[in-house]
Amino acid sequence: MNLSQDLQGLKKKAKETFLYVLSALLLGIAIGAIDAVFGRVLLFITDFRSAHVVVLLPFLPLAGLGIVWLYRHFNETASKGMTLVMEAGQGKRESIPLALIPLVMAGTWITHLFGGSAGREGVAVQIGATLSHAFARRFHFPDNGRILLIAGMAAGFGGLFQTPFAAVFFAMEVVVSGSMAYSALLPAAIASFTASATSHALGLEKFSVLLSQTLSLTDTKTVTYLILFGILFGLTGRLFAVLLQKVKQFMGNVLENPYKRIGFVSIPLAVFLFLMWNGRYCGLGTNLIAQAFSGGELYTFDWILKLLFTVLTLSIGFQGGEVTPLFSIGASLGFMLGSLAGLPPMVCAALGYAAVFGSATNTLLAPVLIGMEVFGVENGLAFFAVCLVAFLVNGNRCIYTAQKRSFW
Repeated sequence: MNLSQDLQGLKKKAKETFLYVLSALLLGIAIGAIDAVFGRVLLFITDFRSAHVVVLLPFLPLAGLGIVWLYRHFNETASKGMTLVMEAGQGKRESIPLALIPLVMAGTWITHLFGGSAGREGVAVQIGATLSHAFARRFHFPDNGRILLIAGMAAGFGGLFQTPFAAVFFAMEVVVSGSMAYSALLPAAIASFTASATSHALGLEKFSVLLSQTLSLTDTKTVTYLILFGILFGLTGRLFAVLLQKVKQFMGNVLENPYKRIGFVSIPLAVFLFLMWNGRYCGLGTNLIAQAFSGGELYTFDWILKLLFTVLTLSIGFQGGEVTPLFSIGASLGFMLGSLAGLPPMVCAALGYAAVFGSATNTLLAPVLIGMEVFGVENGLAFFAVCLVAFLVNGNRCIYTAQKRSFW
């Protein structure tokens, strides 16, 4: 009797695993394809805006009004973005509106076309989560599709950045800080790697830099600097997360009407973005990242200005993610700190690239892995050390206010 029950249990588990694997493959292909379209259009828009920033920036307030109208006219709930994803992952929400996918894509494209300072990863993660959650509900997967939701998040992140290892652990870490759903590991890995391969096959290129220098952790001076850098990176990520939350609340209280909020505040935003070197802080911040890893010109204040412009852009209702600007902020700060400390600036920029992202998202393994996937494994121990310190200094703050904490 027990043997028969065990065999039935094994058959059920094997069938369930097969369905998750097959679903993860299908979702990885679909999400990777959407990521490729979204990413390639965004790159085209970025290049177009950079060439015509003087003409486009004055229309930023009108673009903002258009974004608010789209959400209010088609699906206002979708404007909650990552909050919906987090709530669904925590079992607090039954569904995520499918309208979120076209709305967040269109809203982000509009934001970037007219010069808003924002990212893109939030869009990809939202797309992946929305599609996978709808799939799970349609085919009646258990646990309200939480496993496939995490797989979809990993696919969205992995397909856009083509860092599949980091994507898996980001999706597993970020919903509930301090607790990972290991049952989602296999589907998330399959979805992430499939999405990464699909987006790459469809022409979306991965950003990577081969660092020629490594830091020795046997040198006391170097280790001391790394600890100091980790503290500064952690405080920077924490500052970003806290400011984003506080400014959103302030703007919502002072200007409750979303049309007035985005319309009025984006006028001075557009003016200052233009005055600061003709749009140096517009868009993703990839221009600053490129400067950091090509030996170009970076100013000591680049990181803080990019931080402030991104916080303001997102706080008043423009669409986009936070992660690429965080990469930009971290790389700019790291390059400056490395130059001051006499350490290889590009290596320090890479450390900041990963650690500020980890601090602001309240994740540990994902930033370590993204550092190694983008910059190579030679500085793996340095990435772990700096990201660990940044994670501890962060104090459990997160850019995603709906993130659940299981400790502290």
